[in-house]
Amino acid sequence: MKPNPEHAGDMSSGMVLLLAVAAGLIVANLYYAQTLVGPISRATGLSAGAAGLIVTLTQIGYTLGLLFIVPLGDVLENRRLVIGALLLTAIALLTAAFCTSGWVFLAAALAIGLGSVAAQVLVPFAAHLTREATRGQVVGKVVSGLLLGIMLARPVASLVADASNWHVVFGGAAVLILVLAAVLRVKLPQRVPQSALPYARLIGSLWTLFKATPVLRRRAAYQAGLFGAFSLFWTVTPMMLSGPQFQLSQTGIAIFALVGMAGAIASPIAGRLADAGKTLPATGVALALGVSAFALPLLIPGSRDVALAVLVVASIILDMGVAASLVLGQRAIFGMAPEVRSRLNALYLALFFAGGALGSALGGWVFATYGWHTVLLAGMAFPALGLGLWLSELRPVALAETSK
Repeated sequence: MKPNPEHAGDMSSGMVLLLAVAAGLIVANLYYAQTLVGPISRATGLSAGAAGLIVTLTQIGYTLGLLFIVPLGDVLENRRLVIGALLLTAIALLTAAFCTSGWVFLAAALAIGLGSVAAQVLVPFAAHLTREATRGQVVGKVVSGLLLGIMLARPVASLVADASNWHVVFGGAAVLILVLAAVLRVKLPQRVPQSALPYARLIGSLWTLFKATPVLRRRAAYQAGLFGAFSLFWTVTPMMLSGPQFQLSQTGIAIFALVGMAGAIASPIAGRLADAGKTLPATGVALALGVSAFALPLLIPGSRDVALAVLVVASIILDMGVAASLVLGQRAIFGMAPEVRSRLNALYLALFFAGGALGSALGGWVFATYGWHTVLLAGMAFPALGLGLWLSELRPVALAETSK
């Protein structure tokens, strides 16, 4: 294919599907271990205290990759960058699959996080290859695949490990990533950015972009609130579901997580709303959905079956809010200067992942210390703070409308 076809028009539906599937398969690598911490730590000799590092180091690796690898999408040929990151991921997954040492597994977990940022090179890549009028819809579809990967990873890992063992989960993931790298090597067009910034200046420009881009700061704050709530919910809810009130098995919890995937339908809808200039009201709806997801279990008590049904609805509503806000945010920042899209995307994701890390850490502590109801209140606070910030953005718009 010709290099840099980003102004040739819309991508084919097949290419959009390929990018969506690729993003989902790549980002799923971050979440396989979350439901397998117990068997992994037992098999590799990690202590109970060190076992928590399995998830933490994967997330640290991802954050480091966002800040130090994804910005390279603004200066290096994008296809080569994606393939290189995927090869790193595959090697790390194979190491995790066959290692017997806890510390080797932890090093592999860090590398899995680093390489998995390939997904966040593909999302701005999709924006580059799409015309302005339909960019939100395309980004929304690709992000739908990414979110499905996040939501599917944990239940799939649980089901595969139940049927075989955790080694198969990581070995199978490595094979999938190698196949994906081969397919993308053939199917992806080349994109050579025009910028030739030295690496030190490229990374140094992140702080300048953060200070100079209020849209980025605002969108990251909205998504940090929703992703913090999302991480809190999915950290605590499996513990609640396996507890004495619901007594669900691992398979039952996996099915619960699969049902929650329905929330991903909000991604393409949000993309169409953004393309139609409805980003501001759509953001308010997304944040309100996040608040509602935690309010419902508080306001609708009932028997075990009723409470479980309410939790299912809450999980779908929360996932819808997170998916919609993510697309709206990426559509907003991808509408800015093309030469800095990868860096803006890296900052956006790193900032809201910080919100997710806070939500995970807070959720486990609040649940253990104060119980389920306090968890719901804490979860509601995350998007509620975002909603307050959104009202401050809405007010000037409303005043401008009334003065016409």
